[in-house]
Amino acid sequence: MSTYVDEYVPLEKELRSKRDAGKKLLIPYLTAGYDQDWIVSVEAIANAGADAIEIGIPFSDPIMDGPTIQAASQRALERGTTPISIFSELAKLDVGVPLIAMTYCNLLFHAGFERYLGWLKDGNIAGTIFPDLPLEEAGEWTELANRAGVANIFLVSPTTPTLRAAKLCSATTGFVYGIGLMGVTGVRETLSNSASEIAKSIKAVTDQVVMVGIGISTPSQAKSVVRDADGVIIGSALVKILLEGGGPAHAFEFVKSIRSAIDSL
Repeated sequence: MSTYVDEYVPLEKELRSKRDAGKKLLIPYLTAGYDQDWIVSVEAIANAGADAIEIGIPFSDPIMDGPTIQAASQRALERGTTPISIFSELAKLDVGVPLIAMTYCNLLFHAGFERYLGWLKDGNIAGTIFPDLPLEEAGEWTELANRAGVANIFLVSPTTPTLRAAKLCSATTGFVYGIGLMGVTGVRETLSNSASEIAKSIKAVTDQVVMVGIGISTPSQAKSVVRDADGVIIGSALVKILLEGGGPAHAFEFVKSIRSAIDSL
């Protein structure tokens, strides 16, 4: 269980409440700054039924991201997008659902913990994901962020040993991010068996909310995963739509289709 059992950070409190009420959860991902309408797309995604939204902060060496999200990040960087510009735009936004910032720890260490936390608070960010921040080096940041009410979310992969997974689940706040398959992010035509297996294995060691992402691309795949997981994270499939010029309206329709599929269980 979370270290902050009696004082859940707001993101964790909200997601736990929805899960405990029987709702399957949906967290779409998009890369900030990929074009001038990205904020409108955030609003559209929220209106389509997202329970939270993961905002990708572009970084020049995105080791976890596949070609689609790499392309979105590169486009954003070429437009001059910076963490400060992203959080400044998000500060003006009120979409009614929590926002989660996903990026790499180089940006965190370069800015410094206090400064980065200030950016997060200014941008109304409820949680963070740093896929390259090891558990053993995350204690100071996790403590500082959680005490400020900002969740720090850890990832568990299909190859994570059971004892290690339990430690990650104990340290995480907000939810546990189960990696649906080994490899980088990307659109997949078929769903890996590991997407459901990772949810089962995580649930065996924690009562945290368990979200599964990576390799989930269609409404039917999402529906299959939430039979075991508490919810799904949809990234590359949505970003691909946006990169191909689909715009906020198409983003809305896609997220709505995922919402409808997981609600149909």
